[in-house]
Amino acid sequence: MKLLKLVPDDTNIGFLKWRNIAFSISILLMIASMALLFTKGLNYGVDFIGGQMIRTTFVGEKVAPVQELRNTVGSLGYGEPTIQRFGAENQVSIRMKLPAGADKKPELSNIMAEKIVAKLKEKHPKVRIDGVDSVSGKVSSELFSDGIMALLAASLGIGLYIWFRFEWQFGVGAIWALVHDVTLTLGLFSLTQMEFDLNTIAALLTIIGYSLNDNIIIYDRIRENLKKFRKMEISALLDLSVNETLSRTVMTSLTILTPLVVLVFFGPDVIFGFSVAMAFGIFVGSYSSIYQAAPILIWLKVTQDSFVPAETVKMSNLNNNSEGVV
Repeated sequence: MKLLKLVPDDTNIGFLKWRNIAFSISILLMIASMALLFTKGLNYGVDFIGGQMIRTTFVGEKVAPVQELRNTVGSLGYGEPTIQRFGAENQVSIRMKLPAGADKKPELSNIMAEKIVAKLKEKHPKVRIDGVDSVSGKVSSELFSDGIMALLAASLGIGLYIWFRFEWQFGVGAIWALVHDVTLTLGLFSLTQMEFDLNTIAALLTIIGYSLNDNIIIYDRIRENLKKFRKMEISALLDLSVNETLSRTVMTSLTILTPLVVLVFFGPDVIFGFSVAMAFGIFVGSYSSIYQAAPILIWLKVTQDSFVPAETVKMSNLNNNSEGVV
């Protein structure tokens, strides 16, 4: 039985001939994403703007009426609740954003919680309130700043790692690809106004890790080919390297995207944002590995001598000059 190959061994796609168009499109999308972030902003979840979580158990019921709860709590005028099952099927947590003015008058949060609990007991007399937890605006702002610092630290660490492992141009290329992937993902969340919470930060960190892994595979092959094909034109060499690793890129992306797409359409609401961020990030990360991380090396002046010791280059030049004189 022959093994299935999505990408034939003799694949030779001219990716680099489209590099100018790809870069132009990416720059425009990044500018549009930044404009959306400055104009529309992000729809921050309870984790980042503060709020309350009410944990409940619907005694005597096998399954908690999630949709009914969403309509019931939403009718109170405090906004759309985030409802998540935990533990048994009849146990749910109801998360709400802080009401307007709660930063100056904390009692408004308690009033909101009391109204929600009263409404729940009115509709379901046997409901048991297991706890009411609050996240203050100060704590939520710290969570947000810590999350952003984690993203920046991860990107910086990745850039330094690739710099020391390869050359500085590769480090710059990797960071550019990461900025590209994260910016477009943030732009998607700003455009759709999906909830941006700690789950999304976790997705962004995972995207950064995936993009790094994909970039290193391609960069490692580029380094090998730079040593092997000293006289090959640089754009042709980059095309060769990308094509040689294309099978691995396609297979890895498809195996990750398949369950993520299933989660997007059929998964629980609580991880919808995470699933969308991951699926979009994996797709964009695969694109950036080919059309951003690799082509940028041309503009950063990577040459066939980048991984050859300086003494060897000098000797080669001397030999060439001597042959010319003879």
